[in-house]
This record gives sequence, C-alpha cells and structure tokens, in this order.
Amino acid sequence: MRGAHGKRPTVLLQQPSKARAWVEVRPGALRRNFRRIRESVGSHARLIPMVKGDGYGLGMEDVVRALEPERPWGLGVATVEEGVRLRETGVTTPVIIFSPAPPGSYDSAVAHDLTLTVSDLDAVERVAAAASRTGLAGRFHVEIDTGMGRSGFDWRRVSEWGAALLDRTSDASTWEGCFTHFHSADLEDDKTTLAQWEVFKGAVERLKPEPGNMIHACNGAAALRYPGLAGDAVRPGVFLYGGSVGAGNEAPEEVVRVCARVTLIREVPEGTTLGYGATYRSAARERWATLGVGYGDGFPRVLGNRGRVLLSGRMVPIIGRISMDMTVVDITGGDGVKVGDIATLIGSAGDLAITLDEVADLAGTISYEILTGLSARMPRIWNTE
Repeated sequence: MRGAHGKRPTVLLQQPSKARAWVEVRPGALRRNFRRIRESVGSHARLIPMVKGDGYGLGMEDVVRALEPERPWGLGVATVEEGVRLRETGVTTPVIIFSPAPPGSYDSAVAHDLTLTVSDLDAVERVAAAASRTGLAGRFHVEIDTGMGRSGFDWRRVSEWGAALLDRTSDASTWEGCFTHFHSADLEDDKTTLAQWEVFKGAVERLKPEPGNMIHACNGAAALRYPGLAGDAVRPGVFLYGGSVGAGNEAPEEVVRVCARVTLIREVPEGTTLGYGATYRSAARERWATLGVGYGDGFPRVLGNRGRVLLSGRMVPIIGRISMDMTVVDITGGDGVKVGDIATLIGSAGDLAITLDEVADLAGTISYEILTGLSARMPRIWNTE
C-alpha cells in the first residue's frame, strides 16, 4: 500500500514468500548503466538522472538511494510535488523540475529550493514573485524549444523575448541554465538532432547568458549517440532503468524482472473456452496455469493471446484475454510445473529472457509506459547485491 506521498511498497529481500506478483530491481545494474553514460560523455559533463514518474515506476526514493554512491550532480523530476518528496527525504543536491509548473506551486518550489524551468515570460515573473514572497532565492533554467513543441521559448524569436527575459529576472531570482530537448536522438537514421543542437547553440549565443550558466540538451540516447553534444550536463532516463534508447546504441543492462506465481493448475478437455469474450478455445486436452497477475498490476491486457512468459525453463504462451487479476498460460507438455512456481513476465530466467523492450513492442507501446504502468499492488523487491 502506498504511503502518504504515493510511495510504492519496497522489500529488501531476494524473493517474497507470500506475494502473488512482484518487481525485482537490481541496483547494481542501475548504477552500471549510470556509469556507462558517464563513460560516454566524460567527466566534464554533470549527470542529472531523471527520477520522475516515481523513479520510472521503481520507487523514486529507492532509486535515489541506489544512485547515491555514483554522486550525481542533481536529479530531474517532472512536478513540484516530486521535488518536495525528495527534499523531505533529505536530498540536498539540486533538483530540477523539467515541466512547466502550475502558477500556484511556485512558492512551494522556491521554499524547497527546487529549480524551476521556464517557457514563457509569465513564468519568469512568477519565479521572481515567489522569491520575493518567501524571502528565498528563486532558481530557474530557460527551456528553448528547438522542435519538441510541447514547451519552451521559440528559438526563432529570441530577439523578441531575450531582452524581456533579462528585464523580468529580479535580484531575488537566479537564471542558472539553458536547455532544450531532442525529439529523435533514439532513431538510428536520425537527421534532426544535430540540426536542433545548432539552432539551440545559436539561440544561446544570442541570449548571452551569464558566465557559469549551465547548457544542456542530451537525454540518454543523445549522450550515447552524440557524446560531443553533452554540453555542461546530460539527463539520462530510461537507459538507466534498462530500456533501450534506439538501434545502434549500446543496450543497457537489465535492471528489472517482473514475476508472478502460479496460483492454479487445471487440466481441461478439448473445446474449453477461456477468458472474457471466450477468445480462446482449447484445440485438444490441455494443461493451463493461472498466474496471479493481471492488468490491475500493470501487465498489459493487449498481451492476451499474443504474449509469452518464462516458466519452468520454457517460454509458454499467454492464452485468452488477460483479466484484471489473473493471466492464464498454456503449459501443456510441461509436467514439472506446480502451484507456487514463479513465472517471469519481463526479464531473465536461466538462459531465457523476455526483454522490457520486447514486451513494449508486442504491446504496441514504449518501455517507459511499461515501467511506469507497473502498479503499486506489486511490491518492489530490491536485490541486496
């Protein structure tokens, strides 16, 4: 059950004895993926791991704790509430809010020493006003939109907003950085990232920010594919958590294993229907295993009749539609399977593996959505490696 701040349950055990389904997390792999980004861009670039979305579904506070030995320069989140959670757990490093904040949250951000990002002149004024009201320094980075489109000042109109930006920055607020976001750095045939970088550089040069202003643009994909664009800092995200950042880029180490127990085994005759809509009918006498996991746990419903799991040394098919709380697999010919056995839905088991990205592709989505969609009903089991 989540706590007051929506934290997911965490257990520091190798394997839960009572859980029906759970998520195993390997902190060593998380740290090694972090180091791979550092090796790519070099020691001059600061690392700002993205821990938004409750640490990509793994538990934000636990992710931050696991990364502490690597001494990241700062942390990236999406909301003021996420930043406040980090401060309340004792985090003292810089925390940057990488989404436009609602007007009513600026005072809280400044009071908790969170760095805001601004995409329009009104936001700059709000930072200054919050700093004045709280009597504390208001910090912000300027986002420059070079093609992502969802937020940021338009790079083509620097002459219109650049001078006004300086005018609206008060003595109580501090402009600390400029950044942009690459939209296609994960594509192997990408032809836009370098173009985005060039217009971003041009916009920054016209702005003439104060010396020491942090310039950053790279996510994990760009940090690996274009390390020369690292600037002063990089912002790795899904790569840290075991998600691919595009063909041609190095594959990350597996961080997550999603497991479920066999809760029931049935022998069924030919013609037995299964699941809502009866979309599956046994073609002969079959043996089915019910797993204690469903879409209520974040296992995608769309994998019914198309996905597979690892069980008892084999890859077995999911049959019928996935229910909220149960998934059924065909174990015909697998006489060794018994109630209580562990199925692997994502990750490795012995010599077999179903990667996070394979599941995402089969579900018609991306690894980010699979990770952040894993529900709080499944405890996160942090390996003590």
